[in-house]
Amino acid sequence: MNNRRSKRIIAGYKAEIFYRDKAYSCEIENLSETGVNLLTDLIESPVDFLPGESLSMKIVIPSGEPLRLNCTIKWSKRVLPHALRHQIGLEIVDPPWDQCIYFL
Repeated sequence: MNNRRSKRIIAGYKAEIFYRDKAYSCEIENLSETGVNLLTDLIESPVDFLPGESLSMKIVIPSGEPLRLNCTIKWSKRVLPHALRHQIGLEIVDPPWDQCIYFL
């Protein structure tokens, strides 16, 4: 059973997240009107993405324009086998979908 409030699309978009004054490259696995599931590229220095904390994300949408989203971390887990990548669930704060209505 799927209890999600919003329909999700498989994205595959490259993005960049900004957390605690550092930038991390990632790929969006899926996206909805209210949330994002992403997977970071390899992160060599240890970092914990803590639920409840804020981060910002930049996505380059199909028109080529960068879309900036403010998000709250809902959950995070390290990806095995080496735990150098993170899978992160985000809630989008005040989604600006009026700026890119065709995106979802």
